[in-house]
Amino acid sequence: MNSLEANIRDNKTKGELNAIRKNGEVPAIVYGGKDENQKVSISKKKLKYLIEKENFLSNIITLNVDGKNLNVLPREVKYHILSDEPTHVDFLRILPGVKIKIEVPVNFINHEKSPGLKRGGVLNIVRRKIELKCPSEKIPDNITIDLDGIDIGESFKISSVKLDSEVTPTIQGRDFVIATLAAPTVMKEPEKPAEAETAEGEPGAEGAEVAADGEKTPAEGEKKDADDKKAPDKKPSEEKK
Repeated sequence: MNSLEANIRDNKTKGELNAIRKNGEVPAIVYGGKDENQKVSISKKKLKYLIEKENFLSNIITLNVDGKNLNVLPREVKYHILSDEPTHVDFLRILPGVKIKIEVPVNFINHEKSPGLKRGGVLNIVRRKIELKCPSEKIPDNITIDLDGIDIGESFKISSVKLDSEVTPTIQGRDFVIATLAAPTVMKEPEKPAEAETAEGEPGAEGAEVAADGEKTPAEGEKKDADDKKAPDKKPSEEKK
């Protein structure tokens, strides 16, 4: 589990907020449960490191606030419109028994063991994340799809995923598809039969015709040229006397 050091802040003006940011800190707020919202600030450098890691918004983080550890879930990060630097974070307190909605990433394993992928099949991912409703202390890290033995034409539906009894998808009433293993989009052209290759490669297969006695008859163009040579020259018309 990732952790962050958090400092309690008591700013009341926009200028004080800007001062916090200039000191390399990011303002944040912790909410949820019966306790009041708590204003804190955290290191921007460490926050950016966690954001760059995969699935920041679905991972539980331990905040160390004045020596006390508090488990929270990042719910929203706001960024500067120009610099794209984080400017504010909302954290939700993790309270036992309280159910929340959260998007959990789908993870595919054993690609090399799929006969369908070996034959050129394409893994068509319909949903890269699935929204779940679950107790905050039972949030799964991811939903794992095993491709071992999967062939072209097979699909994965939410019913094939093993979830805790208290963890349910927010989409109810239909067995939605997560991914399919489809046929290649470009099929390999079959090789030509040996006989066809031989026929195409033989000289004289097209054009000249063969007479019954085995000799070649002239092609159409050659015959015309020969006829033109045999034809007598036309005499110039006689002048009228």
